[in-house]
Amino acid sequence: MSENTTSSDQSIEERGSNRSQRPVSQAFKDFVMSQWAPRGDLGVTPSRAVPFTADRRAALSGRLPGARLVIPAGPLRTRSNDTDYRFRPHSAFAHLTGLGTDQEPDAVLVLHPVEEGTGDPGADGTPSNHHAVLYVRPLAPRDNEEFFADARYGEFWVGARPSLADVETLTGIEARHVDELKDALAKDVGGNGVVLLVVTGADEEVETLVEAIRAEAGVDLAERAEAETADAQASGSTAALDEATLVGTALDGTVLDGTVLDDAVLDDAVLDDAVLVEATSEIRLLKDDLEVEELREAVARTIEGFEAVVRELPRAVAHRRGERVIETTFDANARLEGNAVGYETIAAAGDHATTLHWIRNDGEVREGDMVLLDGGVEVDSLYTADVTRTLPVTGEYTDVQRRIYQAVLDAADAAFAVAKPGARFRDVHAAAMEVIAARLEEWGLLPDGVTAAESLDEDGQQHRRWMVHGTSHHLGLDVHDCAQARREMYLDGVLTPGMVFTIEPGLYFKADDLAVPEEYRGIGVRIEDDVLITADGHENLSAGLPREPEAVEAWMASLRG
Repeated sequence: MSENTTSSDQSIEERGSNRSQRPVSQAFKDFVMSQWAPRGDLGVTPSRAVPFTADRRAALSGRLPGARLVIPAGPLRTRSNDTDYRFRPHSAFAHLTGLGTDQEPDAVLVLHPVEEGTGDPGADGTPSNHHAVLYVRPLAPRDNEEFFADARYGEFWVGARPSLADVETLTGIEARHVDELKDALAKDVGGNGVVLLVVTGADEEVETLVEAIRAEAGVDLAERAEAETADAQASGSTAALDEATLVGTALDGTVLDGTVLDDAVLDDAVLDDAVLVEATSEIRLLKDDLEVEELREAVARTIEGFEAVVRELPRAVAHRRGERVIETTFDANARLEGNAVGYETIAAAGDHATTLHWIRNDGEVREGDMVLLDGGVEVDSLYTADVTRTLPVTGEYTDVQRRIYQAVLDAADAAFAVAKPGARFRDVHAAAMEVIAARLEEWGLLPDGVTAAESLDEDGQQHRRWMVHGTSHHLGLDVHDCAQARREMYLDGVLTPGMVFTIEPGLYFKADDLAVPEEYRGIGVRIEDDVLITADGHENLSAGLPREPEAVEAWMASLRG
Protein backbone atom coordinates (compact mmCIF):
# COMPACT_ATOMS: atom_id res chain seq x y z
CA MET A 1 0.00 0.00 0.00
CA SER A 2 1.40 3.44 -0.89
CA GLU A 3 1.73 6.17 1.73
CA ASN A 4 -1.01 8.28 0.14
CA THR A 5 -3.65 5.52 0.15
CA THR A 6 -6.76 6.74 1.99
CA SER A 7 -8.09 4.83 4.99
CA SER A 8 -11.23 3.99 3.07
CA ASP A 9 -9.08 1.92 0.68
CA GLN A 10 -7.83 -0.22 3.56
CA SER A 11 -9.45 -3.44 4.62
CA ILE A 12 -10.52 -3.75 8.25
CA GLU A 13 -7.67 -6.22 8.78
CA GLU A 14 -5.08 -3.73 7.49
CA ARG A 15 -6.27 -0.85 9.65
CA GLY A 16 -5.16 -2.48 12.87
CA SER A 17 -1.51 -1.84 12.00
CA ASN A 18 -1.85 1.88 11.19
CA ARG A 19 0.11 2.77 14.34
CA SER A 20 3.29 1.06 13.16
CA GLN A 21 4.55 3.72 10.69
CA ARG A 22 7.06 1.21 9.34
CA PRO A 23 9.10 2.47 6.35
CA VAL A 24 8.12 0.91 3.06
CA SER A 25 10.83 2.28 0.78
CA GLN A 26 13.06 -0.13 -1.13
CA ALA A 27 16.06 1.75 0.25
CA PHE A 28 14.96 0.88 3.79
CA LYS A 29 14.36 -2.76 2.89
CA ASP A 30 17.75 -3.11 1.20
CA PHE A 31 19.52 -1.57 4.17
CA VAL A 32 17.65 -3.38 6.99
CA MET A 33 18.28 -6.76 5.37
CA SER A 34 22.03 -6.24 4.91
CA GLN A 35 25.25 -6.11 6.94
CA TRP A 36 24.38 -8.68 9.61
CA ALA A 37 26.92 -10.99 11.16
CA PRO A 38 26.25 -14.73 10.82
CA ARG A 39 23.68 -15.90 13.30
CA GLY A 40 25.05 -17.50 16.40
CA ASP A 41 24.24 -21.07 17.34
CA LEU A 42 21.12 -21.26 19.51
CA GLY A 43 22.85 -23.94 21.54
CA VAL A 44 20.05 -26.47 21.12
CA THR A 45 20.68 -29.89 22.67
CA PRO A 46 18.47 -32.99 22.78
CA SER A 47 15.66 -32.73 25.32
CA ARG A 48 15.72 -35.24 28.14
CA ALA A 49 12.13 -36.01 27.07
CA VAL A 50 13.24 -37.62 23.78
CA PRO A 51 13.14 -41.30 24.88
CA PHE A 52 9.92 -40.75 26.80
CA THR A 53 8.10 -39.04 23.94
CA ALA A 54 9.22 -41.84 21.62
CA ASP A 55 7.47 -44.31 23.90
CA ARG A 56 4.36 -42.11 24.09
CA ARG A 57 4.14 -41.89 20.29
CA ALA A 58 4.65 -45.65 20.06
CA ALA A 59 1.75 -46.17 22.49
CA LEU A 60 -0.49 -43.97 20.35
CA SER A 61 0.71 -45.73 17.19
CA GLY A 62 -0.26 -49.07 18.67
CA ARG A 63 -3.77 -47.81 19.27
CA LEU A 64 -4.41 -46.62 15.70
CA PRO A 65 -2.32 -48.51 13.13
CA GLY A 66 -2.93 -47.55 9.51
CA ALA A 67 -4.36 -44.09 10.24
CA ARG A 68 -2.57 -40.78 9.64
CA LEU A 69 -2.68 -38.96 12.98
CA VAL A 70 -2.58 -35.16 13.03
CA ILE A 71 -1.81 -33.42 16.34
CA PRO A 72 -1.59 -29.61 16.07
CA ALA A 73 0.20 -27.38 18.55
CA GLY A 74 -2.36 -24.66 17.89
CA PRO A 75 -2.08 -21.08 16.64
CA LEU A 76 -1.37 -17.82 18.38
CA ARG A 77 -4.63 -16.37 19.64
CA THR A 78 -5.52 -12.69 19.58
CA ARG A 79 -5.92 -11.03 22.95
CA SER A 80 -6.88 -7.59 21.64
CA ASN A 81 -6.43 -6.07 18.20
CA ASP A 82 -2.88 -7.03 17.14
CA THR A 83 -1.63 -8.41 20.46
CA ASP A 84 -1.64 -12.12 21.25
CA TYR A 85 -2.01 -14.18 24.39
CA ARG A 86 1.15 -15.88 25.52
CA PHE A 87 1.29 -19.10 23.53
CA ARG A 88 0.79 -22.51 25.12
CA PRO A 89 0.80 -25.61 22.89
CA HIS A 90 -2.08 -28.07 23.01
CA SER A 91 -1.46 -30.67 25.71
CA ALA A 92 -1.59 -33.65 23.34
CA PHE A 93 1.10 -32.00 21.20
CA ALA A 94 3.25 -31.22 24.24
CA HIS A 95 2.91 -34.77 25.54
CA LEU A 96 3.99 -36.37 22.26
CA THR A 97 6.81 -33.95 21.39
CA GLY A 98 8.17 -32.78 24.75
CA LEU A 99 7.83 -29.14 23.66
CA GLY A 100 6.67 -26.85 26.45
CA THR A 101 6.66 -23.16 27.44
CA ASP A 102 5.67 -21.21 24.30
CA GLN A 103 6.90 -23.76 21.71
CA GLU A 104 5.91 -23.90 18.75
CA PRO A 105 2.87 -21.97 17.43
CA ASP A 106 1.39 -23.35 14.17
CA ALA A 107 3.46 -26.53 14.40
CA VAL A 108 1.76 -29.83 13.61
CA LEU A 109 2.93 -33.30 14.60
CA VAL A 110 1.89 -35.95 12.08
CA LEU A 111 2.27 -39.67 12.61
CA HIS A 112 2.40 -41.11 9.10
CA PRO A 113 1.32 -44.77 8.86
CA VAL A 114 3.85 -47.29 7.61
CA GLU A 115 3.79 -51.05 7.34
CA GLU A 116 3.03 -52.40 10.80
CA GLY A 117 6.15 -52.96 12.87
CA THR A 118 8.47 -50.91 10.61
CA GLY A 119 7.98 -47.44 12.07
CA ASP A 120 9.85 -45.27 14.55
CA PRO A 121 11.05 -47.28 17.55
CA GLY A 122 10.23 -46.64 21.16
CA ALA A 123 13.00 -46.24 23.72
CA ASP A 124 13.47 -50.02 23.86
CA GLY A 125 14.05 -50.23 20.11
CA THR A 126 10.74 -51.92 19.24
CA PRO A 127 9.42 -50.46 15.97
CA SER A 128 6.03 -48.76 15.96
CA ASN A 129 3.45 -48.48 13.16
CA HIS A 130 4.13 -44.85 12.27
CA HIS A 131 6.84 -42.41 11.27
CA ALA A 132 6.63 -39.03 13.03
CA VAL A 133 7.24 -35.71 11.30
CA LEU A 134 7.03 -32.26 12.88
CA TYR A 135 5.85 -29.56 10.49
CA VAL A 136 7.04 -26.21 11.85
CA ARG A 137 7.56 -22.60 10.86
CA PRO A 138 11.35 -22.29 11.01
CA LEU A 139 13.51 -19.22 11.33
CA ALA A 140 13.36 -17.02 8.22
CA PRO A 141 16.58 -15.78 6.61
CA ARG A 142 17.42 -12.12 7.06
CA ASP A 143 16.86 -11.37 3.40
CA ASN A 144 13.19 -12.24 3.93
CA GLU A 145 10.79 -9.47 4.96
CA GLU A 146 9.48 -11.63 7.78
CA PHE A 147 12.75 -10.84 9.56
CA PHE A 148 11.78 -7.22 10.27
CA ALA A 149 8.14 -6.86 9.19
CA ASP A 150 6.24 -9.71 10.80
CA ALA A 151 5.27 -8.81 14.37
CA ARG A 152 4.12 -12.37 15.12
CA TYR A 153 7.04 -14.37 13.76
CA GLY A 154 9.82 -11.98 12.75
CA GLU A 155 13.17 -12.21 14.50
CA PHE A 156 13.24 -8.45 15.06
CA TRP A 157 9.98 -8.73 17.03
CA VAL A 158 10.00 -12.04 18.88
CA GLY A 159 13.56 -13.27 18.68
CA ALA A 160 15.20 -16.06 16.73
CA ARG A 161 13.09 -19.13 16.06
CA PRO A 162 14.72 -22.57 15.86
CA SER A 163 15.76 -23.92 12.49
CA LEU A 164 14.54 -27.27 11.18
CA ALA A 165 17.83 -28.79 12.30
CA ASP A 166 17.36 -27.29 15.78
CA VAL A 167 13.88 -28.81 16.05
CA GLU A 168 15.18 -32.23 15.05
CA THR A 169 17.99 -32.02 17.59
CA LEU A 170 15.66 -30.88 20.37
CA THR A 171 12.85 -33.38 19.82
CA GLY A 172 14.43 -36.33 18.03
CA ILE A 173 11.66 -36.02 15.41
CA GLU A 174 12.13 -35.35 11.70
CA ALA A 175 11.25 -31.69 11.00
CA ARG A 176 9.87 -30.15 7.80
CA HIS A 177 8.53 -26.75 6.82
CA VAL A 178 4.86 -26.24 7.65
CA ASP A 179 4.29 -25.27 4.01
CA GLU A 180 4.66 -28.97 3.16
CA LEU A 181 1.83 -29.97 5.48
CA LYS A 182 -1.06 -29.93 3.00
CA ASP A 183 0.55 -32.27 0.47
CA ALA A 184 1.79 -34.57 3.23
CA LEU A 185 -1.67 -34.92 4.75
CA ALA A 186 -3.36 -35.57 1.40
CA LYS A 187 -1.10 -38.42 0.32
CA ASP A 188 -3.02 -41.68 -0.30
CA VAL A 189 -6.22 -40.40 1.34
CA GLY A 190 -9.47 -41.67 -0.18
CA GLY A 191 -11.10 -44.90 -1.22
CA ASN A 192 -9.52 -47.73 0.73
CA GLY A 193 -6.46 -45.61 1.40
CA VAL A 194 -5.22 -43.88 4.52
CA VAL A 195 -7.71 -42.70 7.14
CA LEU A 196 -6.92 -39.11 8.11
CA LEU A 197 -7.65 -38.19 11.75
CA VAL A 198 -7.06 -34.89 13.56
CA VAL A 199 -7.12 -33.84 17.19
CA THR A 200 -10.03 -31.42 17.24
CA GLY A 201 -10.14 -28.26 19.32
CA ALA A 202 -6.46 -27.45 18.84
CA ASP A 203 -6.24 -25.56 15.53
CA GLU A 204 -9.30 -24.60 13.51
CA GLU A 205 -7.29 -23.98 10.33
CA VAL A 206 -5.73 -27.43 10.45
CA GLU A 207 -9.15 -29.00 11.06
CA THR A 208 -10.51 -27.11 8.06
CA LEU A 209 -7.59 -28.34 5.96
CA VAL A 210 -8.20 -31.94 7.00
CA GLU A 211 -11.90 -31.64 6.22
CA ALA A 212 -11.11 -30.18 2.78
CA ILE A 213 -8.70 -33.03 2.02
CA ARG A 214 -11.33 -35.58 3.03
CA ALA A 215 -13.97 -33.87 0.90
CA GLU A 216 -11.69 -33.71 -2.12
CA ALA A 217 -10.91 -37.41 -1.69
CA GLY A 218 -14.60 -38.26 -1.31
CA VAL A 219 -14.21 -39.45 2.30
CA ASP A 220 -17.16 -39.06 4.66
CA LEU A 221 -16.24 -40.35 8.11
CA ALA A 222 -19.86 -40.43 9.25
CA GLU A 223 -20.90 -42.62 6.33
CA ARG A 224 -17.82 -44.75 6.79
CA ALA A 225 -18.66 -45.19 10.49
CA GLU A 226 -22.19 -46.30 9.67
CA ALA A 227 -20.90 -48.84 7.14
CA GLU A 228 -18.26 -50.20 9.54
CA THR A 229 -20.83 -50.49 12.33
CA ALA A 230 -23.22 -52.35 10.06
CA ASP A 231 -20.46 -54.71 8.92
CA ALA A 232 -19.42 -55.35 12.53
CA GLN A 233 -22.98 -56.13 13.57
CA ALA A 234 -23.47 -58.43 10.59
CA SER A 235 -20.30 -60.34 11.45
CA GLY A 236 -21.20 -60.60 15.12
CA SER A 237 -18.31 -58.47 16.33
CA THR A 238 -18.69 -55.14 18.08
CA ALA A 239 -17.43 -51.65 17.40
CA ALA A 240 -17.64 -50.79 21.06
CA LEU A 241 -14.75 -51.58 23.36
CA ASP A 242 -15.67 -54.07 26.05
CA GLU A 243 -15.78 -52.44 29.49
CA ALA A 244 -14.81 -55.54 31.43
CA THR A 245 -11.77 -55.99 29.25
CA LEU A 246 -10.65 -52.39 29.51
CA VAL A 247 -10.96 -51.88 33.24
CA GLY A 248 -7.57 -52.32 34.84
CA THR A 249 -5.70 -52.78 31.59
CA ALA A 250 -2.74 -50.47 31.04
CA LEU A 251 -2.62 -48.70 27.74
CA ASP A 252 0.69 -50.29 26.85
CA GLY A 253 -0.94 -53.73 27.01
CA THR A 254 0.31 -54.61 30.48
CA VAL A 255 -2.01 -57.05 32.23
CA LEU A 256 -3.47 -55.46 35.35
CA ASP A 257 -6.48 -57.64 36.08
CA GLY A 258 -5.71 -60.86 34.26
CA THR A 259 -7.12 -59.65 30.94
CA VAL A 260 -5.14 -58.42 27.95
CA LEU A 261 -6.89 -55.95 25.67
CA ASP A 262 -7.72 -57.78 22.47
CA ASP A 263 -6.15 -55.99 19.50
CA ALA A 264 -8.97 -57.28 17.30
CA VAL A 265 -11.45 -55.34 19.38
CA LEU A 266 -9.50 -52.18 18.76
CA ASP A 267 -9.37 -52.96 15.05
CA ASP A 268 -13.17 -53.13 14.99
CA ALA A 269 -13.56 -49.70 16.59
CA VAL A 270 -14.98 -47.07 14.22
CA LEU A 271 -12.25 -44.59 13.28
CA ASP A 272 -13.08 -40.91 13.57
CA ASP A 273 -11.49 -37.81 15.07
CA ALA A 274 -13.06 -38.53 18.46
CA VAL A 275 -11.15 -41.81 18.63
CA LEU A 276 -7.87 -39.93 18.22
CA VAL A 277 -8.83 -37.31 20.82
CA GLU A 278 -9.81 -40.12 23.16
CA ALA A 279 -6.56 -42.00 22.57
CA THR A 280 -4.32 -38.96 23.16
CA SER A 281 -6.15 -38.44 26.45
CA GLU A 282 -6.07 -42.06 27.62
CA ILE A 283 -2.35 -42.58 26.99
CA ARG A 284 -1.79 -39.90 29.65
CA LEU A 285 -3.64 -41.82 32.38
CA LEU A 286 -0.41 -43.51 33.43
CA LYS A 287 2.49 -41.13 33.98
CA ASP A 288 6.02 -42.18 33.06
CA ASP A 289 9.05 -41.44 35.25
CA LEU A 290 9.75 -38.08 33.59
CA GLU A 291 6.16 -36.94 34.04
CA VAL A 292 6.25 -37.83 37.73
CA GLU A 293 9.51 -35.92 38.09
CA GLU A 294 7.97 -32.85 36.46
CA LEU A 295 4.93 -33.08 38.72
CA ARG A 296 7.18 -33.25 41.77
CA GLU A 297 8.88 -30.08 40.57
CA ALA A 298 5.53 -28.37 40.02
CA VAL A 299 4.40 -29.28 43.54
CA ALA A 300 7.66 -28.03 45.07
CA ARG A 301 7.33 -24.66 43.35
CA THR A 302 3.68 -24.51 44.40
CA ILE A 303 4.57 -25.03 48.05
CA GLU A 304 7.00 -22.11 47.75
CA GLY A 305 4.10 -20.02 46.47
CA PHE A 306 1.98 -20.91 49.49
CA GLU A 307 4.85 -19.93 51.78
CA ALA A 308 5.15 -16.57 50.03
CA VAL A 309 1.42 -15.97 50.47
CA VAL A 310 1.54 -16.63 54.22
CA ARG A 311 4.31 -14.05 54.58
CA GLU A 312 2.17 -11.51 52.72
CA LEU A 313 -1.08 -12.05 54.66
CA PRO A 314 -0.58 -8.89 56.79
CA ARG A 315 -0.28 -6.85 53.60
CA ALA A 316 -3.38 -8.57 52.24
CA VAL A 317 -5.34 -7.58 55.36
CA ALA A 318 -4.24 -3.97 54.96
CA HIS A 319 -5.16 -3.72 51.28
CA ARG A 320 -8.70 -2.94 50.05
CA ARG A 321 -8.37 -5.87 47.60
CA GLY A 322 -6.48 -8.25 49.81
CA GLU A 323 -7.44 -11.29 47.75
CA ARG A 324 -5.59 -9.68 44.85
CA VAL A 325 -2.47 -9.42 47.04
CA ILE A 326 -2.67 -13.18 47.60
CA GLU A 327 -3.26 -13.90 43.92
CA THR A 328 -0.42 -11.72 42.64
CA THR A 329 1.99 -13.07 45.24
CA PHE A 330 1.29 -16.65 44.21
CA ASP A 331 1.22 -15.89 40.48
CA ALA A 332 4.49 -13.95 40.62
CA ASN A 333 6.20 -16.95 42.19
CA ALA A 334 4.72 -19.17 39.46
CA ARG A 335 6.10 -16.96 36.72
CA LEU A 336 9.50 -16.62 38.38
CA GLU A 337 9.97 -20.30 39.23
CA GLY A 338 7.95 -21.94 36.46
CA ASN A 339 6.18 -21.14 33.23
CA ALA A 340 3.00 -19.69 34.73
CA VAL A 341 0.08 -20.79 36.85
CA GLY A 342 -1.59 -23.98 35.66
CA TYR A 343 -5.03 -22.38 36.03
CA GLU A 344 -6.46 -19.15 37.40
CA THR A 345 -5.60 -18.92 41.07
CA ILE A 346 -8.47 -19.02 43.56
CA ALA A 347 -7.78 -16.64 46.45
CA ALA A 348 -11.08 -16.66 48.30
CA ALA A 349 -11.48 -15.06 51.71
CA GLY A 350 -14.48 -15.34 53.99
CA ASP A 351 -17.75 -16.13 52.21
CA HIS A 352 -16.01 -16.05 48.82
CA ALA A 353 -14.52 -19.43 49.78
CA THR A 354 -17.99 -20.93 49.36
CA THR A 355 -17.90 -20.06 45.62
CA LEU A 356 -16.10 -23.05 44.16
CA HIS A 357 -14.29 -21.27 41.32
CA TRP A 358 -13.89 -17.79 42.76
CA ILE A 359 -11.23 -16.19 40.53
CA ARG A 360 -12.29 -12.54 40.64
CA ASN A 361 -10.14 -12.22 43.74
CA ASP A 362 -11.10 -8.61 44.48
CA GLY A 363 -12.39 -8.95 48.01
CA GLU A 364 -11.06 -7.91 51.38
CA VAL A 365 -9.11 -10.25 53.65
CA ARG A 366 -10.28 -9.79 57.20
CA GLU A 367 -8.74 -10.96 60.44
CA GLY A 368 -10.78 -13.76 61.96
CA ASP A 369 -11.75 -15.14 58.55
CA MET A 370 -10.15 -17.95 56.61
CA VAL A 371 -8.73 -17.74 53.11
CA LEU A 372 -9.03 -20.65 50.67
CA LEU A 373 -6.02 -20.69 48.35
CA ASP A 374 -6.30 -23.08 45.41
CA GLY A 375 -3.24 -22.74 43.18
CA GLY A 376 -0.82 -24.65 41.03
CA VAL A 377 2.50 -23.77 39.43
CA GLU A 378 2.89 -24.95 35.84
CA VAL A 379 6.57 -25.68 35.17
CA ASP A 380 8.28 -25.16 31.80
CA SER A 381 7.31 -28.65 30.63
CA LEU A 382 3.66 -27.56 31.19
CA TYR A 383 2.96 -30.07 33.96
CA THR A 384 1.01 -28.44 36.77
CA ALA A 385 0.33 -28.96 40.43
CA ASP A 386 -3.11 -28.38 41.97
CA VAL A 387 -3.08 -27.81 45.72
CA THR A 388 -5.55 -26.19 48.12
CA ARG A 389 -5.23 -25.14 51.72
CA THR A 390 -7.70 -23.18 53.82
CA LEU A 391 -5.74 -20.92 56.12
CA PRO A 392 -6.76 -18.83 59.14
CA VAL A 393 -5.86 -15.24 58.36
CA THR A 394 -4.72 -14.55 61.93
CA GLY A 395 -2.78 -17.82 62.08
CA GLU A 396 -5.17 -19.69 64.39
CA TYR A 397 -8.48 -21.43 63.64
CA THR A 398 -11.54 -20.58 65.71
CA ASP A 399 -13.40 -23.47 67.30
CA VAL A 400 -16.06 -23.51 64.57
CA GLN A 401 -13.50 -23.20 61.79
CA ARG A 402 -11.48 -26.03 63.31
CA ARG A 403 -14.58 -28.25 63.58
CA ILE A 404 -15.40 -27.84 59.90
CA TYR A 405 -11.76 -28.08 58.84
CA GLN A 406 -11.30 -31.32 60.78
CA ALA A 407 -14.35 -32.86 59.12
CA VAL A 408 -12.91 -32.11 55.69
CA LEU A 409 -9.50 -33.43 56.73
CA ASP A 410 -11.06 -36.64 58.01
CA ALA A 411 -12.85 -37.06 54.68
CA ALA A 412 -9.56 -36.55 52.84
CA ASP A 413 -7.81 -39.11 55.05
CA ALA A 414 -10.58 -41.63 54.35
CA ALA A 415 -10.05 -41.08 50.63
CA PHE A 416 -6.30 -41.56 51.02
CA ALA A 417 -6.93 -44.86 52.81
CA VAL A 418 -8.50 -46.41 49.70
CA ALA A 419 -6.11 -44.83 47.18
CA LYS A 420 -4.12 -47.93 46.26
CA PRO A 421 -3.76 -50.31 43.32
CA GLY A 422 -6.84 -52.40 42.66
CA ALA A 423 -9.36 -49.91 43.99
CA ARG A 424 -11.56 -48.05 41.55
CA PHE A 425 -11.26 -44.32 40.96
CA ARG A 426 -14.84 -43.83 42.14
CA ASP A 427 -14.00 -45.50 45.49
CA VAL A 428 -11.89 -42.49 46.48
CA HIS A 429 -14.89 -40.18 46.24
CA ALA A 430 -17.20 -42.67 47.96
CA ALA A 431 -14.88 -42.94 50.98
CA ALA A 432 -14.76 -39.16 51.40
CA MET A 433 -18.53 -38.86 51.08
CA GLU A 434 -19.14 -41.40 53.84
CA VAL A 435 -17.29 -39.15 56.26
CA ILE A 436 -18.96 -35.96 55.02
CA ALA A 437 -22.45 -37.47 55.29
CA ALA A 438 -21.76 -38.88 58.76
CA ARG A 439 -20.44 -35.55 60.06
CA LEU A 440 -23.41 -33.63 58.65
CA GLU A 441 -25.76 -36.11 60.33
CA GLU A 442 -23.87 -35.70 63.60
CA TRP A 443 -24.25 -31.92 63.35
CA GLY A 444 -27.97 -32.23 62.65
CA LEU A 445 -27.74 -30.61 59.22
CA LEU A 446 -29.36 -33.32 57.11
CA PRO A 447 -33.11 -32.90 56.57
CA ASP A 448 -35.37 -34.23 59.34
CA GLY A 449 -35.48 -38.01 59.40
CA VAL A 450 -32.67 -38.47 56.85
CA THR A 451 -29.74 -40.57 58.04
CA ALA A 452 -26.25 -40.50 56.59
CA ALA A 453 -26.86 -43.91 55.01
CA GLU A 454 -30.05 -42.67 53.35
CA SER A 455 -28.29 -39.56 52.12
CA LEU A 456 -25.51 -41.65 50.58
CA ASP A 457 -28.08 -43.60 48.57
CA GLU A 458 -28.39 -42.51 44.93
CA ASP A 459 -31.96 -41.42 45.59
CA GLY A 460 -30.84 -39.23 48.49
CA GLN A 461 -27.60 -37.25 48.19
CA GLN A 462 -28.80 -34.45 50.48
CA HIS A 463 -25.29 -34.13 51.91
CA ARG A 464 -24.06 -32.97 48.50
CA ARG A 465 -25.77 -29.61 49.09
CA TRP A 466 -22.56 -28.65 50.86
CA MET A 467 -20.12 -30.35 48.46
CA VAL A 468 -21.45 -30.47 44.92
CA HIS A 469 -18.08 -31.23 43.27
CA GLY A 470 -16.24 -34.52 42.99
CA THR A 471 -13.37 -35.52 45.24
CA SER A 472 -10.76 -36.27 42.59
CA HIS A 473 -9.57 -35.63 39.06
CA HIS A 474 -6.51 -36.77 37.13
CA LEU A 475 -3.62 -34.32 37.01
CA GLY A 476 -0.79 -33.72 34.55
CA LEU A 477 -0.38 -31.43 31.55
CA ASP A 478 -3.93 -30.23 32.17
CA VAL A 479 -5.11 -29.45 35.65
CA HIS A 480 -8.10 -31.68 34.82
CA ASP A 481 -6.04 -34.15 32.85
CA CYS A 482 -7.24 -37.00 30.62
CA ALA A 483 -10.69 -35.42 30.44
CA GLN A 484 -11.57 -37.06 27.12
CA ALA A 485 -10.90 -40.59 28.38
CA ARG A 486 -13.83 -42.99 28.39
CA ARG A 487 -15.82 -43.38 31.59
CA GLU A 488 -14.68 -47.00 31.97
CA MET A 489 -11.06 -45.85 31.87
CA TYR A 490 -11.57 -42.86 34.19
CA LEU A 491 -14.44 -42.87 36.67
CA ASP A 492 -14.86 -46.65 36.59
CA GLY A 493 -11.16 -47.32 36.06
CA VAL A 494 -8.93 -49.34 38.36
CA LEU A 495 -6.22 -47.40 40.20
CA THR A 496 -2.86 -48.36 38.71
CA PRO A 497 0.73 -47.41 39.58
CA GLY A 498 1.60 -44.27 37.65
CA MET A 499 -1.77 -42.58 37.98
CA VAL A 500 -1.68 -39.08 39.49
CA PHE A 501 -4.82 -37.39 40.72
CA THR A 502 -6.10 -35.03 43.37
CA ILE A 503 -7.94 -35.70 46.60
CA GLU A 504 -9.95 -32.59 47.47
CA PRO A 505 -13.07 -32.85 49.63
CA GLY A 506 -14.67 -29.70 50.98
CA LEU A 507 -17.57 -28.19 52.85
CA TYR A 508 -19.13 -24.89 51.81
CA PHE A 509 -21.66 -23.07 53.97
CA LYS A 510 -22.80 -19.92 52.19
CA ALA A 511 -23.57 -16.77 54.14
CA ASP A 512 -27.25 -16.92 53.20
CA ASP A 513 -27.70 -20.67 53.80
CA LEU A 514 -30.67 -20.96 56.15
CA ALA A 515 -30.24 -24.74 56.41
CA VAL A 516 -27.22 -24.37 58.71
CA PRO A 517 -26.62 -22.63 62.05
CA GLU A 518 -25.55 -19.00 61.79
CA GLU A 519 -22.09 -19.77 63.17
CA TYR A 520 -21.37 -21.99 60.13
CA ARG A 521 -22.47 -19.44 57.56
CA GLY A 522 -19.80 -17.84 55.41
CA ILE A 523 -17.28 -20.64 55.97
CA GLY A 524 -15.82 -22.64 53.10
CA VAL A 525 -13.09 -25.25 53.54
CA ARG A 526 -11.26 -27.33 50.94
CA ILE A 527 -8.10 -29.40 51.40
CA GLU A 528 -6.49 -30.67 48.22
CA ASP A 529 -3.42 -32.82 47.66
CA ASP A 530 -1.77 -34.40 44.62
CA VAL A 531 -1.47 -38.18 44.85
CA LEU A 532 0.67 -40.72 42.98
CA ILE A 533 -0.42 -44.34 42.97
CA THR A 534 2.59 -46.57 43.68
CA ALA A 535 3.11 -50.33 43.51
CA ASP A 536 2.16 -50.79 47.17
CA GLY A 537 -0.14 -47.85 47.85
CA HIS A 538 0.18 -44.14 47.26
CA GLU A 539 2.45 -41.16 47.78
CA ASN A 540 1.14 -37.74 48.71
CA LEU A 541 3.25 -35.54 46.44
CA SER A 542 2.14 -32.41 48.29
CA ALA A 543 2.78 -33.77 51.78
CA GLY A 544 5.38 -31.04 52.29
CA LEU A 545 2.53 -28.58 52.84
CA PRO A 546 0.99 -29.14 56.32
CA ARG A 547 -2.58 -30.48 56.52
CA GLU A 548 -3.33 -31.04 60.21
CA PRO A 549 -4.77 -27.86 61.78
CA GLU A 550 -2.13 -27.69 64.51
CA ALA A 551 0.62 -28.22 61.94
CA VAL A 552 -0.85 -25.51 59.72
CA GLU A 553 -0.85 -23.06 62.61
CA ALA A 554 2.76 -23.88 63.55
CA TRP A 555 3.86 -23.60 59.92
CA MET A 556 2.22 -20.20 59.53
CA ALA A 557 3.79 -18.96 62.75
CA SER A 558 7.25 -20.05 61.60
CA LEU A 559 6.87 -18.16 58.34
CA ARG A 560 5.55 -14.98 59.90
CA GLY A 561 8.14 -14.84 62.66
